[in-house]
Amino acid sequence: MKFNNLLIAEKTQWAIITINRPNKLNALNRETIQELHDGLKMLDEDKKVKAIIVTGSGEKAFVAGADIAEFADFSVKEGGKLAKKGQELLFDFVENLSTPVIAAVNGFALGGGLELAMACHFRLASDTARMGLPEVSLGVIPGYGGTQRLPQLIGKGRAMELIMTAGMIDSEKAKEYGLVNHVVSQEELLPLCEKIAMRIANNSPVAISNAIKAVNAGFKHSNDGFASEIEAFGACFGTADFKEGTTAFLEKRKAVFPGK
Repeated sequence: MKFNNLLIAEKTQWAIITINRPNKLNALNRETIQELHDGLKMLDEDKKVKAIIVTGSGEKAFVAGADIAEFADFSVKEGGKLAKKGQELLFDFVENLSTPVIAAVNGFALGGGLELAMACHFRLASDTARMGLPEVSLGVIPGYGGTQRLPQLIGKGRAMELIMTAGMIDSEKAKEYGLVNHVVSQEELLPLCEKIAMRIANNSPVAISNAIKAVNAGFKHSNDGFASEIEAFGACFGTADFKEGTTAFLEKRKAVFPGK
């Protein structure tokens, strides 16, 4: 299978997917989301692959966010469809994959990038990594599961603050919050991920698959939160704040929002 935006390296019992759009800081466009789905599905179906590591190319970014230029002129309906399709195709897909997926956060993980990392089964970060959900600075909200997974991982209060301030935290703070399991140097990141993948590979794939299902079930009291996020995300596309936020981003200037 040929990929334009991914590099896939298969090791003995695990594989590494590298999101390879360095000129865009590995931002997620629709093609990359589709390729990630296809690549993960391919590896999940390969019985030799017992674990999958996802990382970004270069040392600057894991994934710096979604590709804003791709949806800046979307309508409310198009915005809702964007969130719904993305959640189904990639983010929910990753979370429920039977093969463990480890995020190796090697730099900026912002917006859709942090949402991708949170959808993975657990996360390791380099000491240079920075994480956040800056969507409200663009007049929109996280639309790929961020409003649901972040509170599950770090607690409601911390998640509310991080989302509402559009702030970033460093990797040590992320570890303190429980967002990442380990923080190491850039050079040590992939070797440690591979060491953990090797330990996973020594265990029963069937048992691990069932463990993933069981753990996820504990957080699925209902799907209403994700449905609400999709509806609210789409609604943002009809606002003057969204138009100003995305226009300012693309024009490389500070946004001036009209307000309520």
